[in-house]
Amino acid sequence: MTRLKGEPALQAPVNVSPKRSRFQRILRDKWMYLLLLPGVIYFLLFKILPMWGVLLAFQNYSPFLGFWGSEWVGFEHFQRFFSDPDFVRLMRNTVILAIYDLIFFFPAPIILALLLNEVRISIYKRTIQTLVYVPHFMSWVIIASISYVFLTTSGGIINVLVERLTGSQISFLSHPDWFRPMIIAQIIWKESGWGTVIFLAALAGVSQEQYEAAIVDGAGRFRRMWHVTLPALRSTIVILLILRLGNFLDQGFQQIYLMTNSLNRDVADVFDTYVYFMGITQGAFSYSTAVGLFKAVVGIILIFGANHLAKRFGQGGIF
Repeated sequence: MTRLKGEPALQAPVNVSPKRSRFQRILRDKWMYLLLLPGVIYFLLFKILPMWGVLLAFQNYSPFLGFWGSEWVGFEHFQRFFSDPDFVRLMRNTVILAIYDLIFFFPAPIILALLLNEVRISIYKRTIQTLVYVPHFMSWVIIASISYVFLTTSGGIINVLVERLTGSQISFLSHPDWFRPMIIAQIIWKESGWGTVIFLAALAGVSQEQYEAAIVDGAGRFRRMWHVTLPALRSTIVILLILRLGNFLDQGFQQIYLMTNSLNRDVADVFDTYVYFMGITQGAFSYSTAVGLFKAVVGIILIFGANHLAKRFGQGGIF
């Protein structure tokens, strides 16, 4: 058919799929939701439902009176905690360990993943990966025992070497100055290898064409790592850093408790061990719940603050 002059051209019909309702979308992705179900149940049962227990922080809880019969005291336990002379010491010890953790431990898996990514011999790379993953599966009791065997002044291997070199021994296990470096060194040794899993997975998604283009442009290994690999890891690093800040005041009870003794207690006491001593050994359930709730509130504030800053600087954030 001949189109007349000035007549608009006929457009080909466009197939527009009808908009699906929410129920239809759920029905379409039913298997994905089914896979998600165990995780949702786990968080509901063990993370969300127990949260009503934080109300103990606002009561003077007594096991004999029960939850409903205990006296409601409002913010009394928080006022007592913030005015306690131990609060400043606990905050200082916890924050210093948290900062050491961010400075020394957080970059360790990134550096290790970058180094592993440069290994070209497959069997050599997998052997190293297996060896660095093993410490993650050891309990803190074993880590503390190994530390004692190596660092004790009664025949410890490291102290024997130090004595031969300097003529004197170092009290790694009891001197307060060595407590924090020892704790961070244990964390790096135990968790760095396992922490590379996420970064290596992110590196697996980097297009080889980018590396080939960089090689054509004359970039060496370091420049390829700086201009191709690290930008590919940026979003992963930001997300893990935000999540890490959520646990800023959590230093891990087991490790600190096992490495604490009467000589280093002044620098070893943190909020986690304080909650144990007050809640379990002294029966101050409401007071220790208030301390735990304070930690959680600080973690939430840090997560929201870091997420806001990440978005402000052009990163995706976590929500």
